[in-house]
Amino acid sequence: MKKITADKLIPAILVVVAFTGLFALMGGCGEKANSASAIPAPDERIPVRTAAVEQKNIALPIHASGILTSSAEQRLAFKIGGVIRKIYVDEGDVVRPGQLLATLDKTEIDAQVAQALQALNKAERDFGRVEGLYKDSSATLELLQNATTGREVAKETARIAQFNQQYAEIRASKGGKIIKKLMNEGEITGPGMPVFVLFETGADDWVVRINVSDRDWARLNLGMGAKVVMDAYPDAAFNGKVSDLAPAADPANGLYPVEIKVAPQGKRFAPGLFAQVDITPSQSRPYTLVPVESLVEGDGKSAFVFCLAGRWGECKKSTCAGGISGRQPGGHYIWFGRSNGSGNERSAVFKREEEGEENVTRNGVPEHIRA
Repeated sequence: MKKITADKLIPAILVVVAFTGLFALMGGCGEKANSASAIPAPDERIPVRTAAVEQKNIALPIHASGILTSSAEQRLAFKIGGVIRKIYVDEGDVVRPGQLLATLDKTEIDAQVAQALQALNKAERDFGRVEGLYKDSSATLELLQNATTGREVAKETARIAQFNQQYAEIRASKGGKIIKKLMNEGEITGPGMPVFVLFETGADDWVVRINVSDRDWARLNLGMGAKVVMDAYPDAAFNGKVSDLAPAADPANGLYPVEIKVAPQGKRFAPGLFAQVDITPSQSRPYTLVPVESLVEGDGKSAFVFCLAGRWGECKKSTCAGGISGRQPGGHYIWFGRSNGSGNERSAVFKREEEGEENVTRNGVPEHIRA
């Protein structure tokens, strides 16, 4: 028998140890791989709620805001333009009918009256001379007629000047209170430019003036009831009714002015109070309704919702323009929530929380809801 020497035994032992370590290392990696594969994948499903699409007949209310004023309000102005010489009243003053409120500098209008009277005197003299000559057969009929016409024109010119002279001042047409003074002494005013706002005392003709669109204007009728709320009295609701509908739109803004007559109901009113008006027309029309929570985003009059497809777990982002139509109400569902963040607009992962179902479906064929 051969003797095994140390120089041959040591390499053999090292080979055995190396193979043993290698097998141990491979076994440890396998255990780690098995343990890693045993970890469950994260649940990407999103809990959501569903709601049925409903069809209802609704009379949408008309909401607008305006300023409280009175139909008995008057804006007083000079008939002619000029420099304001004197103002005799101030804001808050109570005036009586016929009281003098303001006057213009009459230098110009007095000169115009004097000029018109002088022209009338000349026309009278010319007419007298031509008439005498005509009687003596020294003037023709044409000259007499021209002189007659000149005299009549001069009379009317003088009458116009005297009339304008009378309206170079402002007098109160009715008794009331000056609630606004719009101009001061020394300012130049034009014909018809308001100088005072007179509120007739004792009048109970309070109205709220609002502006509505043409679509809302077509739904209103005279006498229709309204609810009026004012910031000055937040705990009180005043009953009103439509008292006036403008026949044409305001060219400045394209809206239709509407007056709502309102009673004070024991409260103290003042011109200029801010009011909000709600009117519910009697006409209704069918609308397809979805919960507002189901709208994920909007663009103008269009909005986007997620609708269910054929099986639970399938959905699609669909467009709704003014509501969902083309299908029977109750047959479709809208779900609240969002997609799983994958960026895929055609499908999403979710579970229906209210019934406990946990169906997970990806890239299903979605059902289309027409806008």
